[in-house]
This record gives sequence, structure tokens and C-alpha cells, in this order.
Amino acid sequence: MRITRIDLYQVPYHLSQRDYAWSGGHSVSGFLSSILKITTDEGLTGFSEVCPLGSGYMEAFAAGLPGGIAELGPQLVGQDPTRIRAINALMDNRLGGHNYVKSSVDIACWDILGKATGQPIATLLGGRNEDFHLYRAISQGTPEQMAEDVLAYRGEGYRRFQLKVGSNPDDDIARIQAALSVVQPGDVVIADANTGWLPHQALRVVHALRDRDYYVEQPCATLAECLAVRARALQPMVLDEVITGAAALIQAYDQRAMDVVNIKISRVGGLTKAKQVRDLCETLGIAMTLEDSWGGDITTAAIAHFAGSTRPDLLFSSTDFNSYNDTSLAHDAPRRQNGRLRVPSAPGLGITVDEAKLGQAVVSVA
Repeated sequence: MRITRIDLYQVPYHLSQRDYAWSGGHSVSGFLSSILKITTDEGLTGFSEVCPLGSGYMEAFAAGLPGGIAELGPQLVGQDPTRIRAINALMDNRLGGHNYVKSSVDIACWDILGKATGQPIATLLGGRNEDFHLYRAISQGTPEQMAEDVLAYRGEGYRRFQLKVGSNPDDDIARIQAALSVVQPGDVVIADANTGWLPHQALRVVHALRDRDYYVEQPCATLAECLAVRARALQPMVLDEVITGAAALIQAYDQRAMDVVNIKISRVGGLTKAKQVRDLCETLGIAMTLEDSWGGDITTAAIAHFAGSTRPDLLFSSTDFNSYNDTSLAHDAPRRQNGRLRVPSAPGLGITVDEAKLGQAVVSVA
């Protein structure tokens, strides 16, 4: 089997509800998502999606996808998409960095491999579970507004809530307290600063709430700063932005820097490298949140296969990005039910992409 054509499409999404806000004054009301289609000489096609959270989060932005695919595409045409490790080696050799670009190619190749073998990607990644629980991200707002959001999403079946904090410590203390006042036993609250605190600010928050039951996620920008907070905090810690691959995970593990890690598929370069990090976490006994930066139906399907092939006892959480947006590209994509997401059982990603909704390709390589 050989790749004969690569097409990249870009589709605008808008949030179904209010703007999504997080630390550093970042706020978005919509996104430009990139959909990649790989066509082969045997008639099989593979799809993927990469949707950066604007241009100020992660080393990724929507305008970078077309240039990256234009650079890599001529090297990929003629290659066997089912030789996924060889595809990754080729991409790493021809393009330094730009993991989010490589992720789009990698996921589409997994979709083709699943279709070629008649297996869902989850089975190829290690074994398919039926479903798994989700978290809901709570956009930064007033304490009262965030508590209302927690209650509303709790009514939809969610039991894990990721609060967007990382601003003024006094405001963040009030936000966390408000959320904790409305949750029930068995619920999980994560205060996610997205690198937004300086160490002294993070310490103010964890000291003010030292006896409360919640998780602290990525309080500061660097591993060293997070370690300084961890040394003086009683709450479990989640690391996210600093987990950029297997080497970063090993460094953090050696320093006992966290209790949970967040693995984002496009940050590490696709499902192949995400699986490497995931499997290492399973070996080391580290719990995981498995997701991506953002996306819609295609990203949610990829997350479902990734999370749905992971040991349930080490799957801390995941999320369903297609429930946040106003656009659907696959009628059969997994949808949340009572705070859980099913894992597709059909071959590959297990979804049918409505190509009529993709518009004209912004890059085509043949």
C-alpha cells in the first residue's frame, strides 16, 4: 500500500456556550481546526484532526499546519502508511519539531492501518474497553459563575471538574472554594493553573486551601517551579504543559514531581509517541489524563481510542471536545452519555467523516 495523495482542510468551530477562558488572560470563542485526509493506492483513506487552542497555547497554531504539510507531503507520497514507525522516523528526519504537524499524519496513518486490518485503533493500541469517564473543563469566571457551571455539568453526568484558575491568588482561592462547596462525595476537582502562577502565588493558594480535597494542575511554567510548589503542598499534583514526551516524563518521574500526568496527543507528535508515553506511565504506575489541545468529532474519536485502550485503574480522566463546539463532521462520532464516552468498535477511527463539510483543501500534495 502506498500514499498517493494528501489533502489538508481547515474548518472553523465556534463554542456552543460562552467564551473559554484560562490563565494569562487567554480567551477564545472559536477555533480553526485542521483536518487531514490521506489517500492510498488501495482505495483506503485515513483522517485526522489537529486543533490548536489558539496561538498562545502550546507550540502550535492553525496557520502552521498548511506550511508543515506542504513541507512533509512530498516526502510522504509513495510511502506505506501502515509502516507507522517508519513514517514517524521519516518525519522526524525531515522536519525538526512541529509535533502537532506530525500528529496529523500519524493519526491518519493509524486510521488507515485499522481499516486495512479490520480493527479499531483501540485494539491496535493495546485492547478496547467499552467506555470511560470524562472531566468537564470549567472556564475561568467569577466564583459564582464557575460553581453554577459545575452544578450544571454535574446534572449532565460529569463527576470530574477541571477549574481554570491561574490568575490572582485571592480570586482563585474563591473560585476553588465555590466549586468545592457544590460538589458531592466522589466528585473530583482539579484546579488547573495552566502555568499561570508564579511559585509564591501558587503557594498562597495551596496554603489557604491546604486541608481541602482537590488536585493542583501545572501551577507554574517550569518543572523546577512546580517542584518547589509540590514540596510544600498537601494536594496531589498533575503535570501537563511540561510533559512533552517520554524524556520529559522520565525527568519528572525521577524527581517525583507529580501524581498524575496529562498526555496531549498532538503535543507529543501523534498516537505513536503518545502510546510510548502512556505505556511508560503504565509501567511506572503513573495515573494519566489522556486528551489533546482541542478538536471536534475526529479528535474526540482519536482520544476515545487512546483512552479506551488504557488500563482503567491508571486512567485518571479524559474529555469529549466535540460537546464543546457547534460543528459536527461525523454523525457517528462518539458522544458522551451520563459523563462517559464510548470507544468506537468499527475499524480505524470508527467514524464516517462528512467530506462535504470540509470545503476546499487548503493544501493538496500528490
